[in-house]
Amino acid sequence: MTATGTTAEAHLRRMADILDEARHDVSDAVPPQSLLLGLQRLIPCDYACFSELDIPTRIQVNEQETPYDNEGNTGGEDGSMDGYWRWRHQHLQCTWVAGPHSSPDAHQMTDFMSVRELTNLPIYTECLSPFKCIAAVALPTAPNRTRVFQFLREEPKPFTEHEMTTLRMMAPHLYTLYQEAALRRGPRVRLTRRELDVLRCVARGLATRQIAEQLVVSPSTVRKHLENAFAKLGVSSRTAAVARVFPEAEVL
Repeated sequence: MTATGTTAEAHLRRMADILDEARHDVSDAVPPQSLLLGLQRLIPCDYACFSELDIPTRIQVNEQETPYDNEGNTGGEDGSMDGYWRWRHQHLQCTWVAGPHSSPDAHQMTDFMSVRELTNLPIYTECLSPFKCIAAVALPTAPNRTRVFQFLREEPKPFTEHEMTTLRMMAPHLYTLYQEAALRRGPRVRLTRRELDVLRCVARGLATRQIAEQLVVSPSTVRKHLENAFAKLGVSSRTAAVARVFPEAEVL
Protein backbone atom coordinates (compact mmCIF):
# COMPACT_ATOMS: atom_id res chain seq x y z
CA MET A 1 0.00 0.00 0.00
CA THR A 2 1.31 3.46 -0.87
CA ALA A 3 2.05 6.11 1.71
CA THR A 4 -0.68 8.25 0.15
CA GLY A 5 -3.19 5.45 0.56
CA THR A 6 -2.19 4.96 4.17
CA THR A 7 -2.57 8.69 4.86
CA ALA A 8 -6.00 8.81 3.24
CA GLU A 9 -7.22 5.84 5.28
CA ALA A 10 -5.93 7.41 8.48
CA HIS A 11 -7.77 10.64 7.66
CA LEU A 12 -11.01 8.76 7.01
CA ARG A 13 -10.62 6.97 10.35
CA ARG A 14 -10.20 10.33 12.08
CA MET A 15 -13.39 11.56 10.45
CA ALA A 16 -15.25 8.44 11.53
CA ASP A 17 -13.90 8.67 15.08
CA ILE A 18 -15.15 12.25 15.44
CA LEU A 19 -18.63 11.26 14.28
CA ASP A 20 -18.67 8.22 16.56
CA GLU A 21 -17.59 10.31 19.55
CA ALA A 22 -20.45 12.73 18.87
CA ARG A 23 -22.97 9.89 18.57
CA HIS A 24 -22.01 8.72 22.06
CA ASP A 25 -22.00 12.23 23.54
CA VAL A 26 -24.43 12.31 26.47
CA SER A 27 -24.57 16.11 26.69
CA ASP A 28 -27.88 17.88 26.17
CA ALA A 29 -26.42 20.23 23.57
CA VAL A 30 -27.65 20.46 19.98
CA PRO A 31 -25.45 19.54 18.18
CA PRO A 32 -23.44 17.35 20.62
CA GLN A 33 -20.77 19.41 22.38
CA SER A 34 -17.91 17.10 21.42
CA LEU A 35 -18.61 17.56 17.72
CA LEU A 36 -17.31 21.13 17.40
CA LEU A 37 -14.07 20.33 19.24
CA GLY A 38 -13.57 17.25 17.08
CA LEU A 39 -14.09 19.24 13.91
CA GLN A 40 -11.54 21.81 15.07
CA ARG A 41 -9.01 19.00 15.48
CA LEU A 42 -9.82 17.76 12.00
CA ILE A 43 -9.78 21.21 10.35
CA PRO A 44 -7.18 23.17 12.35
CA CYS A 45 -8.26 26.75 12.99
CA ASP A 46 -7.93 29.45 15.62
CA TYR A 47 -11.62 29.48 16.52
CA ALA A 48 -14.67 27.39 15.66
CA CYS A 49 -18.33 27.98 16.38
CA PHE A 50 -21.83 26.76 15.66
CA SER A 51 -24.72 29.18 15.60
CA GLU A 52 -28.37 29.51 14.68
CA LEU A 53 -29.77 32.97 14.00
CA ASP A 54 -33.29 34.18 13.35
CA ILE A 55 -32.74 37.02 10.91
CA PRO A 56 -36.04 38.99 11.20
CA THR A 57 -35.91 39.14 15.02
CA ARG A 58 -32.09 39.20 15.25
CA ILE A 59 -32.27 36.50 17.91
CA GLN A 60 -29.37 34.11 18.41
CA VAL A 61 -31.33 30.90 18.94
CA ASN A 62 -28.33 28.67 19.60
CA GLU A 63 -24.58 29.06 19.96
CA GLN A 64 -21.52 26.94 20.70
CA GLU A 65 -17.89 27.98 20.45
CA THR A 66 -14.40 26.71 21.14
CA PRO A 67 -11.94 28.58 23.40
CA TYR A 68 -10.11 31.47 21.79
CA ASP A 69 -7.03 32.81 23.59
CA ASN A 70 -6.45 36.03 21.67
CA GLU A 71 -7.56 39.21 23.44
CA GLY A 72 -9.56 40.15 20.36
CA ASN A 73 -13.18 39.14 20.08
CA THR A 74 -15.60 38.16 17.35
CA GLY A 75 -18.57 40.27 18.32
CA GLY A 76 -17.50 43.87 17.93
CA GLU A 77 -15.68 46.05 20.40
CA ASP A 78 -18.32 45.68 23.11
CA GLY A 79 -18.87 41.95 22.51
CA SER A 80 -22.31 42.55 20.99
CA MET A 81 -23.50 41.63 17.52
CA ASP A 82 -24.41 45.19 16.55
CA GLY A 83 -21.58 45.35 14.03
CA TYR A 84 -22.66 42.11 12.45
CA TRP A 85 -26.24 43.27 11.92
CA ARG A 86 -25.10 46.72 10.75
CA TRP A 87 -22.75 45.35 8.08
CA ARG A 88 -24.17 41.92 7.47
CA HIS A 89 -25.00 42.76 3.83
CA GLN A 90 -21.24 42.97 3.16
CA HIS A 91 -20.70 39.42 4.40
CA LEU A 92 -21.39 37.51 1.17
CA GLN A 93 -20.75 34.20 2.87
CA CYS A 94 -23.52 35.02 5.36
CA THR A 95 -25.82 35.79 2.46
CA TRP A 96 -25.09 32.32 1.09
CA VAL A 97 -25.64 30.70 4.50
CA ALA A 98 -29.01 32.45 4.87
CA GLY A 99 -30.20 31.19 1.51
CA PRO A 100 -32.32 28.04 1.11
CA HIS A 101 -30.42 24.78 1.59
CA SER A 102 -32.11 21.52 0.70
CA SER A 103 -28.97 19.68 1.77
CA PRO A 104 -25.85 20.57 3.80
CA ASP A 105 -23.05 22.31 1.91
CA ALA A 106 -19.65 23.86 2.58
CA HIS A 107 -17.91 26.99 1.24
CA GLN A 108 -15.22 29.39 2.38
CA MET A 109 -15.04 33.15 2.32
CA THR A 110 -12.60 33.26 -0.59
CA ASP A 111 -15.27 31.64 -2.77
CA PHE A 112 -17.06 34.99 -2.54
CA MET A 113 -14.32 37.61 -2.14
CA SER A 114 -10.58 37.88 -1.74
CA VAL A 115 -8.89 38.35 1.63
CA ARG A 116 -7.89 41.86 0.57
CA GLU A 117 -11.48 42.75 -0.30
CA LEU A 118 -12.70 41.40 3.02
CA THR A 119 -10.17 43.22 5.18
CA ASN A 120 -11.09 46.54 3.54
CA LEU A 121 -14.72 46.26 4.62
CA PRO A 122 -16.28 47.68 7.81
CA ILE A 123 -17.65 44.24 8.74
CA TYR A 124 -14.08 42.98 9.04
CA THR A 125 -12.99 45.87 11.26
CA GLU A 126 -16.08 45.84 13.48
CA CYS A 127 -16.94 42.15 13.56
CA LEU A 128 -14.57 39.62 11.99
CA SER A 129 -11.07 40.88 12.82
CA PRO A 130 -8.57 39.26 13.24
CA PHE A 131 -10.00 36.33 11.26
CA LYS A 132 -9.23 36.54 7.55
CA CYS A 133 -10.32 33.11 6.33
CA ILE A 134 -13.63 31.48 7.24
CA ALA A 135 -14.90 28.07 6.18
CA ALA A 136 -18.57 27.30 6.78
CA VAL A 137 -20.88 24.30 6.66
CA ALA A 138 -24.50 25.44 6.28
CA LEU A 139 -27.26 23.07 7.39
CA PRO A 140 -30.87 23.15 6.16
CA THR A 141 -33.22 25.17 8.33
CA ALA A 142 -36.39 27.26 8.17
CA PRO A 143 -36.64 30.34 5.92
CA ASN A 144 -34.95 33.47 7.31
CA ARG A 145 -32.86 31.35 9.64
CA THR A 146 -29.19 30.38 9.57
CA ARG A 147 -27.71 27.17 10.98
CA VAL A 148 -23.98 26.96 10.41
CA PHE A 149 -20.64 25.58 11.58
CA GLN A 150 -17.79 28.07 11.06
CA PHE A 151 -14.02 27.62 11.19
CA LEU A 152 -11.98 30.83 11.41
CA ARG A 153 -8.27 31.49 10.89
CA GLU A 154 -6.18 34.57 11.47
CA GLU A 155 -3.75 33.48 8.76
CA PRO A 156 -4.68 34.91 5.32
CA LYS A 157 -4.00 31.60 3.54
CA PRO A 158 -7.33 30.04 2.41
CA PHE A 159 -8.43 26.59 3.49
CA THR A 160 -7.01 23.90 1.23
CA GLU A 161 -9.10 21.91 -1.25
CA HIS A 162 -8.43 18.83 0.88
CA GLU A 163 -9.88 20.58 3.93
CA MET A 164 -12.94 21.81 2.05
CA THR A 165 -13.50 18.35 0.57
CA THR A 166 -13.34 16.95 4.10
CA LEU A 167 -16.02 19.40 5.26
CA ARG A 168 -18.24 18.56 2.29
CA MET A 169 -17.89 14.86 3.06
CA MET A 170 -18.69 15.47 6.71
CA ALA A 171 -21.61 17.83 6.07
CA PRO A 172 -24.43 15.24 5.66
CA HIS A 173 -23.25 13.45 8.81
CA LEU A 174 -23.17 16.75 10.76
CA TYR A 175 -26.78 17.34 9.75
CA THR A 176 -27.79 13.83 10.86
CA LEU A 177 -26.09 14.33 14.22
CA TYR A 178 -27.88 17.66 14.62
CA GLN A 179 -31.24 16.05 13.84
CA GLU A 180 -30.65 13.18 16.26
CA ALA A 181 -29.61 15.52 19.08
CA ALA A 182 -32.59 17.80 18.45
CA LEU A 183 -35.02 14.89 18.58
CA ARG A 184 -33.46 13.50 21.75
CA ARG A 185 -33.75 16.79 23.55
CA GLY A 186 -37.24 17.66 22.31
CA PRO A 187 -39.31 20.44 23.88
CA ARG A 188 -38.79 20.79 27.62
CA VAL A 189 -42.04 22.65 28.10
CA ARG A 190 -45.38 20.84 28.00
CA LEU A 191 -47.81 22.53 25.64
CA THR A 192 -51.43 21.62 25.09
CA ARG A 193 -52.33 19.72 21.95
CA ARG A 194 -54.07 22.81 20.56
CA GLU A 195 -51.04 25.02 21.25
CA LEU A 196 -48.89 22.52 19.35
CA ASP A 197 -51.39 22.49 16.48
CA VAL A 198 -51.21 26.28 16.25
CA LEU A 199 -47.39 26.26 16.28
CA ARG A 200 -47.29 23.62 13.56
CA CYS A 201 -49.42 25.90 11.42
CA VAL A 202 -47.10 28.82 12.22
CA ALA A 203 -44.12 26.70 11.21
CA ARG A 204 -45.77 26.13 7.83
CA GLY A 205 -46.03 29.88 7.30
CA LEU A 206 -49.76 30.31 7.91
CA ALA A 207 -51.09 33.67 9.12
CA THR A 208 -53.51 33.98 12.04
CA ARG A 209 -56.65 33.96 9.90
CA GLN A 210 -55.41 30.97 7.89
CA ILE A 211 -54.66 29.08 11.10
CA ALA A 212 -58.15 29.88 12.38
CA GLU A 213 -59.69 28.49 9.21
CA GLN A 214 -57.46 25.42 9.32
CA LEU A 215 -58.35 24.62 12.95
CA VAL A 216 -61.97 25.85 12.72
CA VAL A 217 -61.59 28.37 15.55
CA SER A 218 -61.69 32.15 15.76
CA PRO A 219 -58.60 34.32 15.14
CA SER A 220 -58.81 35.52 18.76
CA THR A 221 -58.56 31.89 19.93
CA VAL A 222 -55.46 31.42 17.79
CA ARG A 223 -53.89 34.51 19.31
CA LYS A 224 -54.73 33.26 22.80
CA HIS A 225 -53.09 29.90 22.13
CA LEU A 226 -50.02 31.71 20.85
CA GLU A 227 -49.95 33.97 23.88
CA ASN A 228 -50.11 30.96 26.22
CA ALA A 229 -47.41 29.12 24.26
CA PHE A 230 -45.11 32.16 24.29
CA ALA A 231 -45.47 32.44 28.07
CA LYS A 232 -44.66 28.77 28.63
CA LEU A 233 -41.69 28.83 26.25
CA GLY A 234 -40.28 32.13 27.45
CA VAL A 235 -40.24 33.67 23.97
CA SER A 236 -41.82 36.74 22.39
CA SER A 237 -42.10 35.86 18.71
CA ARG A 238 -43.61 33.18 16.51
CA THR A 239 -40.26 32.36 14.96
CA ALA A 240 -38.60 31.86 18.33
CA ALA A 241 -41.49 29.66 19.50
CA VAL A 242 -41.24 27.44 16.43
CA ALA A 243 -37.46 27.20 16.84
CA ARG A 244 -37.93 26.21 20.47
CA VAL A 245 -40.51 23.50 19.87
CA PHE A 246 -39.46 22.28 16.42
CA PRO A 247 -35.67 22.72 16.20
CA GLU A 248 -35.66 20.48 13.17
CA ALA A 249 -38.04 21.02 10.25
CA GLU A 250 -38.49 17.28 9.65
CA VAL A 251 -40.31 16.99 12.99
CA LEU A 252 -43.27 18.66 11.28
